[in-house]
Order: sequence, then structure tokens, then C-alpha cells
Amino acid sequence: MTASGHDQALERFRIIRPFLEEGVSLAEVARHHGIALRTARRWVSHYRAGGLTALTRSPRSDKGACRALSPSLQELVEALALATSRRSVAAIHRTVSAVAKDRGDTPPGYAAVYALVRGLDPALLTLAHDGAKLYSETYDLLYRREAETPNAIWQAEHTLLDILVLDDKGNPSRPWLSVIVDDYSRAIAGYFLSFNAPAALQTALALHQAIWRKSEPGWTVCGIPGVLYTDHGSDFTSRHMEQVCANLKIRLVFSLPGKPRGRGRVERFFATVKPTLPGRLARLCPCGPDEAPPDADPRRTRLRLQAVCA
Repeated sequence: MTASGHDQALERFRIIRPFLEEGVSLAEVARHHGIALRTARRWVSHYRAGGLTALTRSPRSDKGACRALSPSLQELVEALALATSRRSVAAIHRTVSAVAKDRGDTPPGYAAVYALVRGLDPALLTLAHDGAKLYSETYDLLYRREAETPNAIWQAEHTLLDILVLDDKGNPSRPWLSVIVDDYSRAIAGYFLSFNAPAALQTALALHQAIWRKSEPGWTVCGIPGVLYTDHGSDFTSRHMEQVCANLKIRLVFSLPGKPRGRGRVERFFATVKPTLPGRLARLCPCGPDEAPPDADPRRTRLRLQAVCA
């Protein structure tokens, strides 16, 4: 699939996602986005049959016929569409056309304005027009009860461990631990250790291990979850993770900033594991787990680390 094909497939998936995951009627989704109900049904059928790749199509011969908006006019269209007071596309088009005439530019076509407004994330429109409360009720997963079956909900999170480990250059460094926990059993489905700060690659590798069968006989957790619940970290909100979850039909749900509902499973795991690690940084450095003495000698720190861990 080409890059443009990925963009097209993701755009269509975002449109039908409320029907697939939130229980919104397909007729309401089609009416909200201004598409034919028959088209929406075809997209749902294609996605269920072939996943994300089935939502692509061959380029139209008249693609690009509409006059593109300048970056400044695009920003104006988005600002008007996301304003607190709800405006129709016709009203937005009239305002943008008047601004373009005042600047001496060519007014944009209605179709270009309509396509830009239709492409906005429905979650952003709900947050702008209806407030944070309705947004939370509609798009934030509320954990009113625990998962009823294994692999129904997985939680993913990262933490910086309070230990020093020698990296490939022989320098003491604190590793990052990425963990995926099954909400039902509280079992660890996958993990990844790295000296690099959390990124989409580490998250994808941990998810890959979580999904596949393990070589260890006693580690039986595997499969594809129904929901992957995370915070708003840049690795979780990355385009790569969105594509992975769309391909595997995993519902990617984010907690609201400052409201980590339901992520107690993975936080409890970190609180249990971190104090039991041998050679914790708190035992090596009197300044505390998140600080180091300003005159610390890496060679002396390495020797103390080896002595404690021996």
C-alpha cells in the first residue's frame, strides 16, 4: 500500500470507527460526514472482510480538479470549524471567500472547504462544540467494571527504572521498561527494555511480543486484544500505532490528560516491581532515585553498581 493509500484508508477508518467501536448508528455517521449511507456500508463491509488495506481505492481521474486552499486559508477554515459556536459549511465558505477577496486572492471553491471540514476529527469537533464532558462520555473509555474475559482490554505504559545498567559503551544508564498488561488476569502479555526514551518502535515491539505465542511453557498469554488502553504519549498517538491497531482491528483508546481512568493495573505492577530490583538507584545514590550527585564519577558509580549487584 502506498503512502497516499494509507492516508485514504485511515481517513475512511476514522469515519466508520464510531459505528464499529462506539455503537453509533451507521446512518448517523454517514449523515455527520456527508457521505451516502450505501458508501458507508460498503466501507464497513470492506474493512470487516480485508482490514485496513481493503479501504483503499484506485486514484480517480479527476483527482486534484478542485482548487487547493492556501495554508493561511486552510488554518482559517479549521479555526472557524472548531470555534465554540457551530457554523455550517456554507457559512464558513462565505467567510473564507470574503477574507480571500479582501486579500486579493481567488476565493476557494465550496467543494474544497467542504472536504477540509469533513476531514476534521469528529472527536475534535465534539470537544469544540459540546465541551469536555460530552467528549469524555463519548470518546474516553470509562472503566465502570473490569474486563470480563482475557484479552478484552490491554493496558500499555512505560517507566524509567531506578537502577543503573552498563550500556554497550560501558557507561551506567537507567533503562526504560515498556509493559503491556492484560486487564482481566493482570498478567504481563509483553515487555521491552531499552536505553532509549519511549518511542513507537519500542511500543510496537512490546505489542508484537504480547500478541505472539511465547517460547516459555509457563507464559501462555497471547492473542489480539479488543482494546489497547494508553495515555497520550507520543508513541501511543503516533501514526504507526494507529495503522497497526487499525490493521489488527484493535480499538485504540486514550485516557484524558490528567484523568488516567482504569490504568491502575499497570501502575500497580510498576509499584510492585520497582522496589524489588537489585541495585536500586536509591541505594546507590543518597540524592534519591531521580537525581545524581553533581560530582559523580561514572567509573566509581560502575564499581558500586557491580558491587551491589554481585
